[in-house]
Amino acid sequence: MKTDLAARLRDDLCSALSLLTRLPVPAHAFRGAAGAWAWALVGALVGGFGAAAGALAAWAGAGPGPAAAAALAAMALTTGGLHEDGLADTADGLLGGRDRDRRLEIMKDSRIGSYGALALMLVTLAQWSALAAASAPALIAAAALSRAPMAAVMAALPPARATGLSAGTGRPTAGTALAACALALLIALALCGTKALVAAAAILVLTTLLARVAQSRIGGQTGDILGASQQIAMAAALPLLA
Repeated sequence: MKTDLAARLRDDLCSALSLLTRLPVPAHAFRGAAGAWAWALVGALVGGFGAAAGALAAWAGAGPGPAAAAALAAMALTTGGLHEDGLADTADGLLGGRDRDRRLEIMKDSRIGSYGALALMLVTLAQWSALAAASAPALIAAAALSRAPMAAVMAALPPARATGLSAGTGRPTAGTALAACALALLIALALCGTKALVAAAAILVLTTLLARVAQSRIGGQTGDILGASQQIAMAAALPLLA
């Protein structure tokens, strides 16, 4: 029984790593959304890479701005820009399409439009400016907290299309999504104290707004919507934790 539980937890963690990062992982049974509880752990790991890159840049003599840029670059390289791509596609689709089918078509298109470029620039700028004043624990906490909305939105909304990353991953149960949020909050509380509660509240408000817009405009969620939720949550959490 213990062996089965350990194997399942290992598969959950490996599935989370293979889904959300470009890091090599050992062979495992892909658990999809069932491993969503571990997404906060993956976020903390990604944030740790970012914090290490920022610290290395600062040690080499870079100022706060270049160090923050190094941290953002390290995190984007670790995830393959997965969430940034989702943010850009979400902005292009939700703001630029005439109807549901056209919005989904735009979001599937790999090309970036003006709305996507503007959203990516503004959100990245918000993260960069906050990172210039953030500590390593704040960055790791924000990275963990920002993965919770993905599980919550996935559990709350059906897939907007029958194919794609989100549909292929499946939907976490309400219990799994709650566990993901609870674990993310525990990590943030341990690292940043009660400021984590304020950051979590801000993330909840913004995630709810994004989910409502997605439900109204495309009838559910996609991988791009989930990526956008992570990027927006990160931008909201960093200045509140810094």
